[in-house]
Amino acid sequence: MIPPAELVARIKHRGLELGFQQVGITDTDLASAESRLLAWLAEGRQGTMDYMARHGVKRSRPADLVPGTVRVISVRMDYLPESHRAMQTALEDPPRAFISRYALGRDYHKLLRRRLQRLAEHILAEIGPFGYRVFVDSAPVLEKPLAEKAGLGWIGKHTNLIHPKAGSWFFLGEIYTDLALPIDTPLTDHCGRCRACIDVCPTRAIVAPYELDARLCISYLTIEHAGTIPEPLRPLMGNRIYGCDDCQLVCPWNRFARLAVEPDFQARQGLDTASLVELFGWDETTFLDRTQGSAIRRIGHIRWLRNIAVALGNAPASPEVKQALVSRADHPQALVREHVGWALERVG
Repeated sequence: MIPPAELVARIKHRGLELGFQQVGITDTDLASAESRLLAWLAEGRQGTMDYMARHGVKRSRPADLVPGTVRVISVRMDYLPESHRAMQTALEDPPRAFISRYALGRDYHKLLRRRLQRLAEHILAEIGPFGYRVFVDSAPVLEKPLAEKAGLGWIGKHTNLIHPKAGSWFFLGEIYTDLALPIDTPLTDHCGRCRACIDVCPTRAIVAPYELDARLCISYLTIEHAGTIPEPLRPLMGNRIYGCDDCQLVCPWNRFARLAVEPDFQARQGLDTASLVELFGWDETTFLDRTQGSAIRRIGHIRWLRNIAVALGNAPASPEVKQALVSRADHPQALVREHVGWALERVG
């Protein structure tokens, strides 16, 4: 039988071989995170993400989700595809579409899940059958509190996980297991008095240190929210059509972030340089073709057009912008027509 400490060492070594930058292990006690979750839900800050309340405490009690779970193996994989300077340049160019950098490459869900499955199979080969289940943002899992407890970083004031030597540009994944492995020591919080992320948020979605109101967050509005984007928030969205990276761009700890080595996280289909007018011209067939294998596809063509219409309304007026909007003014979907109409008033 392999001693537990040696098994952990082998698991971590294999994790690095599979392309993870860090592997940590924690227990399942999330009592403090659960109290924050319930308070957040009670205030309605989840917006239209009804599933957050529907899952209840199953999210904060791993053994309720997967009976027999006593440990969680948490992993980190860096995804930063380009320099901060390049991102800032894109964000400050209003006619250009800005897509959150995690979504420029292939869908991380499938990639991380395959790697985690291979890690689980490695453990299986080492010790024989054991109980486990792999997760990558695919079930009611409190991945950031688990990663924090596993020593992968601390949850910053913007509610993202920060590692002192890697910043916050990374994905997380988990293996729930019934193996009573030795656990890692959490890191301490090093945000100090810094409030850069709070001050830079375009919509003031970080309502207090460590508190995010999803209903104001551009990532929520452009990805999770299926309905009308509140009119007062639209001018604040700028050219951000899928997600928002502002709070990460200004975080001092991200000066230590390294560019991703994973080829699948590099930009595809020219999405890192595309113009709003170009992307607004995609019909549904083109959208589905160009977003195949991408996390972007999940919002669908209608929300894609809604988001870009808002961004075009925030862009400098030009014949090209107006023509693009007019071409969608009679769109069969009311959601698109409403946002196009708002944008036309802004540019016309």
